[in-house]
Amino acid sequence: MPIKSPYPMLSVEEALALIQRHTARLPVIELPFWQAQGFVLAEDVFASEPMPPFPAAAVDGYAVLAADGIGPRQVIGDQAAGYVADLRINPGTAARVTTGAPVPLGADAVVMVEEVEARGEQLDILADRITPGSNIRPVGQDIEANQLVLPESTVLGPPELGLLGTVGQTAVKVFRRPKVAVMSTGDEIIEPHETPQPGQIRDANRFGLMGAVRQAGADPIDLGIVRDKAGSLEETIERGLAEADALLTSGGVSMGQLDLVKPYLARRGTVHFGRVNTKPGKPVTFATVEGKPCFAMPGFPVSALVSFEIFVRPALLKMAGHTEIYRPREPVILAQPLSHTAARTEFQRVVLRRRVDGRLEASTTGFQGSGRLLSMVGANGLVILPQGQSDFEAGEVVEALILDRV
Repeated sequence: MPIKSPYPMLSVEEALALIQRHTARLPVIELPFWQAQGFVLAEDVFASEPMPPFPAAAVDGYAVLAADGIGPRQVIGDQAAGYVADLRINPGTAARVTTGAPVPLGADAVVMVEEVEARGEQLDILADRITPGSNIRPVGQDIEANQLVLPESTVLGPPELGLLGTVGQTAVKVFRRPKVAVMSTGDEIIEPHETPQPGQIRDANRFGLMGAVRQAGADPIDLGIVRDKAGSLEETIERGLAEADALLTSGGVSMGQLDLVKPYLARRGTVHFGRVNTKPGKPVTFATVEGKPCFAMPGFPVSALVSFEIFVRPALLKMAGHTEIYRPREPVILAQPLSHTAARTEFQRVVLRRRVDGRLEASTTGFQGSGRLLSMVGANGLVILPQGQSDFEAGEVVEALILDRV
């Protein structure tokens, strides 16, 4: 008799809901702001002072009184950036200023250096007219005092780091990045530098999954290859649980006698699901052990990476404090007919391109076998072929997950 799984078959949506219910943001840490790129803010950041904090010249030129018109001026001195000169602009006078310099007292406009003719300390203005406030950045033009400049949940990139420096926020509170322990299982798996003997294959999953973990903004911990022996498996899983915030395994989750991952996770914690009605990735498993999420991916490399995209990546982003955790979805037009089994929801690898009419078109990456990693190379999308419909014709519109820039 066939072995029957004790785990009910869930839909993709049911599985995602369970993952979100049982994952939480990690604790908040404080970092020097220049080390916080890629982290998610755990606090609102306000400006304590306006920017600029003084009226500043927006160009190199001459500070003048606009009411004097375009008549000649007497240059009384220089005002460069970085200090305040003892100058006051009275009718008939002007001062040389550089970009970013404080505007001298009395002046209400700056004339660009290209619009004047200077002869020693005498200045003739060539502009047709002078408008009060021209070429002057007023106090608070960029940022007002006490203004909210970065709200909680902002992902810190280069502009945000520059803004933190601008407002003097030298330390920031952020959500900690997840540490993810990654391991491959199987007696047939060897390291990439080794020569396969009959019946052996080099490990692809561990390195693909560690790369996916890094791409999701988390930090992988390499647990290596674990043989299909209970003691070895248990020891490595316990090490991962001790060192990391989440566990990510590949292989050992089907129904064979040597598939030991699910039984051990069930003994140590709670298996929330052990089967999902999806292709690839049907035996994907999600458990929690002492509050830590554990994801067991199938052994085929494409199944492992696609399952990571669908189920693991959103959880890691949530743990790191992100609020937008799912890949964007868009309708796409199929460039070729696609074969599909109606019994399961399928994620096929495609190359997306933008047509001249602005719509997205999806071209298959070829044979979609779960062991063919070449079907993932160059793919910037996953078309979603839903349960209930069999084959799809060229020209039909389906939904796609956008994995990378189109």
